[in-house]
Amino acid sequence: MTQIVDSETVSAAATSPESPVKHSALTTAGAAVPQPGATPTVLENIPGPEPTPALSAPSAVEATLEDDMEPQNPLTEKFTEAEWKALKEFRSALPETFKEAFPEQDDAGSTSYNLWGVTINPLKPKDARVSVILMKFLRARNLSPAEAKDMLISTLRWRKSFKVDEAMKEKFPEDVFGKLGRTYGKDKDGHPISYNLYGASKDLDAVFSDTQRFLRWRVAFMEESITLLDFETIDQMVQIHDYEGVSMSSRTQASKNAASEASSIFQGHYPEFLARKFFVNVPSFLTWIFWIFKPFLSAATVAKMSVVGSGPKVIGTTLLPLISADQLPKRYGGDADGF
Repeated sequence: MTQIVDSETVSAAATSPESPVKHSALTTAGAAVPQPGATPTVLENIPGPEPTPALSAPSAVEATLEDDMEPQNPLTEKFTEAEWKALKEFRSALPETFKEAFPEQDDAGSTSYNLWGVTINPLKPKDARVSVILMKFLRARNLSPAEAKDMLISTLRWRKSFKVDEAMKEKFPEDVFGKLGRTYGKDKDGHPISYNLYGASKDLDAVFSDTQRFLRWRVAFMEESITLLDFETIDQMVQIHDYEGVSMSSRTQASKNAASEASSIFQGHYPEFLARKFFVNVPSFLTWIFWIFKPFLSAATVAKMSVVGSGPKVIGTTLLPLISADQLPKRYGGDADGF
């Protein structure tokens, strides 16, 4: 906020007919005016007012310290020294990154962009929540600023072409998609929990017949789940994929194509949003697929994923140590009514 300070100007009185000046025994310089026949008076040397000390400019050290100050929150306080180093390099390239992402926009390098509810100003990027967002891209690319930059450019371009903001406003058929996705409760660390209920629809042909419509619904559900993250204390979620009701006949070519495209979108444009992922009620014919693809997944990703058995008792044995009973629906071994 700009502070306006009113100043007053003090002027010396001017001699004029309208404002006569009486002569004093002292001149304006403080010297005595000799009077005829009078004994000269010796005036004491009275010191004048002390000069106001000038305000000194911040020292170079103070300026450097101010430049090095980083806004912090509970998540950024956990960054390592190597992560801070990579972040500062990545951050310095934001104007160029935005220019490359939006080449048709002349002022792209100086225009702020809102990503997952966080405004990123490329010219003034020092913000704790911005740091959390950027760190996601860095961690997904092994702290390589160059690779993180490429990933961010790709994500910004994709979001524009996919029209993500419009997808969130679209109305999808309730009878087709209404039961496929839910968010409910939190784990013991505060991560919100999203549920993907693949067997909830009795007409999977309707779900996957239009691949683009399915993808837009799936992205909108992901974005809705992300609104539960504050990027101050929590920046990841728990996902539970429930395959109850899924049969061999459900694995149509259309569903495979849709699942493949959705996986590509989330791997390429939603980095480091997963705290844990559980596959529950998985039919035996699908379990082997996970083990086939396991060698192609990073160790960090595999460590976050668990294939759980079927039924409330078995599922609860795995989930209750991580999720309080009042936050876990009964169908998964908890006490909550759920959905």
